[in-house]
Amino acid sequence: MSVYYFNGAQILAPLTITSNEPMYEVDTVALKKQRASQDVQRWELSFGTVGTADTQVDIFLGSVVGVQSTETMIMPQLPQVDAASTVNSTSIALPGSTAAGSTTAVISSSATLGLVPKGSFVKFSNHDKVYVTKTDTDFSGGDPTMSFYPKLRVALTSANLLLVGASVDLTFYRAIDSQKGITFTDGVLSNVGTITVIEAL
Repeated sequence: MSVYYFNGAQILAPLTITSNEPMYEVDTVALKKQRASQDVQRWELSFGTVGTADTQVDIFLGSVVGVQSTETMIMPQLPQVDAASTVNSTSIALPGSTAAGSTTAVISSSATLGLVPKGSFVKFSNHDKVYVTKTDTDFSGGDPTMSFYPKLRVALTSANLLLVGASVDLTFYRAIDSQKGITFTDGVLSNVGTITVIEAL
């Protein structure tokens, strides 16, 4: 299983990954439910970290400085998804164009082998949105079609790349209601409580 870091400190379980997709819901006169999405979505992560003597300063400064600015971190993958991934590249070509609003894209199998499993967080090189794959994408024969959620926010061309694994950076804001400061638990180890980050769209 991969280890992920936030401002140099190791991320600890439990890690919560939440999809925030506002929806409208109404009951009809016949008491049937009707739901409609606003077609916007973002990822929100909550986790704890543990600091060492080498990372205490970065942890502290990261909790109080620059909260109004975006930062990046590698998007954590689910452990079983990470273990099942066998793709041999983290930057994969696209053979053609895909329109904004699509939920599938054809991916080039040229020089690419292996599997991007269902549930993988991926992104594209021309914008910051992170997507999750809905089906396995197998590069063993021909150009596969990748299915993902949510809908594509920006159109793709053959000049763009699919990014997977360690190349998937989450661009985020720190939640302003997170703790701003640091707690020493035994004089050496330190933490900043539960950290919540919100994908920057």
